[in-house]
Amino acid sequence: MNATPPPVIVPQADPGAAYRAQKEAIDAAIARVLASGWYILGRECQAFEAAFAAWQGARHAIGVANGTDALALILRGLGLGPGAAVATVSHTAVATVAAIEMVGATPVLIDIDPDTYTMDPAELDAVFDAPPPGLPPIRAVIPVHLYGQPAPVEEIIAIAARAGAVVIEDCSQSHGAMVGERKCGRFGIAAAFSLYPTKNLGALGDGGVLTTDDAALAQRIAALRQYGWRERYVSDLAGVNSRLDEVQAAALTVKLGALDAATARRQAIAAAYDAALGDGPLAPPARRPGTTHVFHQYVLRCGDRASVQAHLRGRGIATNIHYPVPIHRQPAYRGRVLLGPAGCAETDRAAGAVLSLPMFPELTDAQVETVCAALRAFRG
Repeated sequence: MNATPPPVIVPQADPGAAYRAQKEAIDAAIARVLASGWYILGRECQAFEAAFAAWQGARHAIGVANGTDALALILRGLGLGPGAAVATVSHTAVATVAAIEMVGATPVLIDIDPDTYTMDPAELDAVFDAPPPGLPPIRAVIPVHLYGQPAPVEEIIAIAARAGAVVIEDCSQSHGAMVGERKCGRFGIAAAFSLYPTKNLGALGDGGVLTTDDAALAQRIAALRQYGWRERYVSDLAGVNSRLDEVQAAALTVKLGALDAATARRQAIAAAYDAALGDGPLAPPARRPGTTHVFHQYVLRCGDRASVQAHLRGRGIATNIHYPVPIHRQPAYRGRVLLGPAGCAETDRAAGAVLSLPMFPELTDAQVETVCAALRAFRG
């Protein structure tokens, strides 16, 4: 007879905790929306867009239904679709590739750096020099700033520029991450952010936002998100329905005000985990020099992941795997997506080894210490 598993003392994520931490202000914001009688693309969305653009340092921010749509709308706004290829990575949430295929473009999947899990610029360069047979011209590159770690975006932009391709940053896990003194999302033609409830800036449901400094592109995307309307009920463009609603926008404006403090708390938790790992068998996550990691996830690389998970589970600590199956191995994509020359070998190795520890700003000091004690006790 199987033993009853211990109760979860430390969850891996808890989006409800973020709501509870600002419950009074969020409830007041939602009540204001409900009383207004205006629920789609009104003052609350405009206020959030302005606040997010200012926080990000961008000229324009456009609220949309989710992070996948944010990427797809950028591609649509740039006129990229059938006949164009878009380079991205296989070690990411499937949404990145889904967005490319939503607009009819062809994804080509680049391998990752094994230490930081972000796009390998050398392989991207090789794909531009010798594309896989049958691949349309690569018109865009989407590096993913994964787990809160910035990708080598400056190198990627230089490589893409030589080939005449634009760079779109997937910042869905990197709100506030920095390369030098510049935030992720300030390098490419545009950037997409998911506002899914567990993200560093999370809505109370689905949501997304995109940023750009290009006024013409922003105007085009603003029309595309609502049927291509510039005048109500008249579609100048063949658009879609992807709007950030007023309830989500109001709640997000409240949460945006606490985002920098929440990031600092994530970084403090990460520092505690680093210290607990010490010189034991598990190494802290690598940080790319000259960047600021915002720890959407704190990810270990484990030689025997199952034993680490079992050790933590036995102490009531939940973990997760981001991501267990690379996109090129998933049934919907296996055998039909094109890969770079490395065949995503480092991606395959990472998928079998990565493990995400509990990471959200509302973890209590006692919960953090529970995780730290378990890490100190693990000897492999």
